[in-house]
Amino acid sequence: MPAIAEIQTTTPPHAPLIPLRSHRPICTICADSMVAAEASAFVSDDVVSYLWTCDTCGYGFVTKHAIGKTAA
Repeated sequence: MPAIAEIQTTTPPHAPLIPLRSHRPICTICADSMVAAEASAFVSDDVVSYLWTCDTCGYGFVTKHAIGKTAA
């Protein structure tokens, strides 16, 4: 008897309001995922930099993200 399977998408119909686990930074040394940045700072009015330090191996790096202005 043949088996029939239904394939369902794992993509939610709307973008989630909180980042998913897959969007967390991954340490390039030990491949551990990081939960929260150690520090953050505004580089300019629309750019924020984050300092990440891996709790497992101690490797650190900085990321920069542009933030969009919301219309009032």
